[in-house]
Amino acid sequence: MSEQQLFKVTIDNITIEVAPGTTILEAARKIGGEVAPPAMCYYSKLKGSGGKCRTCLVEVSKGSEKDPRPMPKLVASCRTTVMDGMEVKNITSERVVDARAGVVELLLINHPLDCPVCDQAGECHLQDLSYEHGNAGTRYEFQRRTFKKHDLGQYIQLHMTRCILCYRCVFTADQLTNKREHGVLDRGDHAQIATFIEKNLDNDFIGNVIDVCPVGALTDKTFRFKNRVWFLKPVNAHCDCPKCSGKVTLWYRGEEVFRVTARKDQWGEVEDWICNECRFDKKKTSDWVIEGPREISRQSVISLNHYVGMQKPKETFEAVMDGRKPRMFMDIHDVSEVNRPDVDLSLIDGPAHSDDFNKTNKKD
Repeated sequence: MSEQQLFKVTIDNITIEVAPGTTILEAARKIGGEVAPPAMCYYSKLKGSGGKCRTCLVEVSKGSEKDPRPMPKLVASCRTTVMDGMEVKNITSERVVDARAGVVELLLINHPLDCPVCDQAGECHLQDLSYEHGNAGTRYEFQRRTFKKHDLGQYIQLHMTRCILCYRCVFTADQLTNKREHGVLDRGDHAQIATFIEKNLDNDFIGNVIDVCPVGALTDKTFRFKNRVWFLKPVNAHCDCPKCSGKVTLWYRGEEVFRVTARKDQWGEVEDWICNECRFDKKKTSDWVIEGPREISRQSVISLNHYVGMQKPKETFEAVMDGRKPRMFMDIHDVSEVNRPDVDLSLIDGPAHSDDFNKTNKKD
């Protein structure tokens, strides 16, 4: 059996070989770093996702070896497959940067400034996107779209005002549960996530819609307004669950488990789906087998005071410098003369002020 031919694709001047049928976004994620475009609607574990938010737009400067013509318009990298010899520009393209800023501005037109009170703050993809590509102000002059808050059952709260209509929760409920009881109703600026005839979402795996939501539209009612994620310590744990894999992340503050979530990879996607029982009911350490601290990206605010694998150096300065003691190359007091008898800062009643030195200069 002959080996499958691989396609060479160059993204931001970095060449990689991928299998035919691979999308540009998947190829960029194999390279990693800033080369990978952001994605608000695409989810690799959900069939049919992608192609809605347009944040992953890229410029194809060369179609392929056989047809080197560039594509005239920017394309969605999550829905465009690679060709052999294709050349793509992401962060190296001014067109892409400008278009992405426009997409972010569109997403923020109706999105409220709820970050100070939103439970998603600190792990919100839209927050990160706004920081990197958003503007300080808005040009939108009309009244923003608002919706009432809805309880989608015992555990889930819907803030439709924050929703960006990425459809992730719809695909999750459709592909993980026995029946889907919510979806997108109406059209245009009236489109909203809603249940059919005000039904509750009570399926065993419906809690996963909270994890896939890139913003704070779907929140955990058991964790609602209780704490901030950067005050919590994430720990990997597992249990023997007959319904799911039982592999979760526990979020501690002190000895208390504030919430339980599924484990996520570097792209913010769930590694293994978990059931409602593991997510909402098991909030005690005795319910779990603790594996160890969860590794958090240093770029995340959650990594604040959270160090994994760090070792304090045991060598002293003299041991590193072969017995030599440290020398002071410049005595700032001698240079600045701030400790002269006529300008003794320790004798000043209160903080030093420029007037104290001006008086000294007049004496000189």
